[in-house]
Amino acid sequence: MSTLLEIKDVSKEYRIPVGGFILRKYKPLHAVDGVSLKIDERACFGIVGETGSGKTTLAKLILMLEKPTGGSISFEAQNLKDFKGDKTLWYRTRVQTVFQDAGSSLDPRMKIKDIVTEPLKVHARALSRKEARLKTEQALRRVGLGNEILSRFPHELSGGQKQRVAIARALILEPSLVILDEPVSALDVSIQAQILNLLADIREASGLTYLIISHDLAMLYHLTTEVAVMYMGKIVEMGDTEQVFLDPQHPYTQALIAAIPQPIPGRIKECAALLGEISDPLDPPPGCRFYPRCAVRSEECLSKMPPLRQLTANHAVACFMTDRATAAC
Repeated sequence: MSTLLEIKDVSKEYRIPVGGFILRKYKPLHAVDGVSLKIDERACFGIVGETGSGKTTLAKLILMLEKPTGGSISFEAQNLKDFKGDKTLWYRTRVQTVFQDAGSSLDPRMKIKDIVTEPLKVHARALSRKEARLKTEQALRRVGLGNEILSRFPHELSGGQKQRVAIARALILEPSLVILDEPVSALDVSIQAQILNLLADIREASGLTYLIISHDLAMLYHLTTEVAVMYMGKIVEMGDTEQVFLDPQHPYTQALIAAIPQPIPGRIKECAALLGEISDPLDPPPGCRFYPRCAVRSEECLSKMPPLRQLTANHAVACFMTDRATAAC
């Protein structure tokens, strides 16, 4: 398969004021730090990590909602830095997103028919009103909703219906890549399963490419083909979903997987829960970002940043202590 999206050594730095009145003082916050990855056509790529790991910032960079401080992002072998005017509008039709909280992403003053039709008004102005309405009805049927909701407002819908409307709005332009930021975290468990099955069916039928950002590792295991684990702006492990979940090499990945609830009476976790909290992003450790919480750390980890190295063709890890990390669990 050909590469749809390629990210090379991308970083995003924010200047955070830390004091001073007449002369303001600033510190750099590296929200994304040297991230590189490839997403092939028709793949379902997952990104997982704790709050503050840089997942959503990376999504914003891909969506061109933020500009990277360094590195490059290419879509269909075209650098996003070169996109201006009509090229940017074209890119918006090829890459769409579904936000975490569908309720807040839908305009409460607009009817559902206007919300779903709006992308067509912006990007497909040649369509007649009748053609736009037909496309809107088709998009809603595609996500399991009928024409009876066309004249309703968002507050008249349930949480699952709102999420389906958000998905319909993202799909109406027939994009190549859909970014899903915590697509089911705000829904009831029973509704989560319905939405996930819907997304899987749409991807299978349309050949879409998904980039899913989530805290739910169990969901990513069943839905994705590849996964990357992020910690404090860096990728610490990446590869085929099956390999990463069944043979995790980084101690952070091992702890995350061990924390997945299992319906097994008397189950004892293989790895202890992570100690402490994520470090201050304004004052990160000088070497490995995970050093303060790692059970198998060494002096080398304190002074050097471990590079992301290939263990196999489809599995990479950024850890000096890979062998010891595996033995620790």
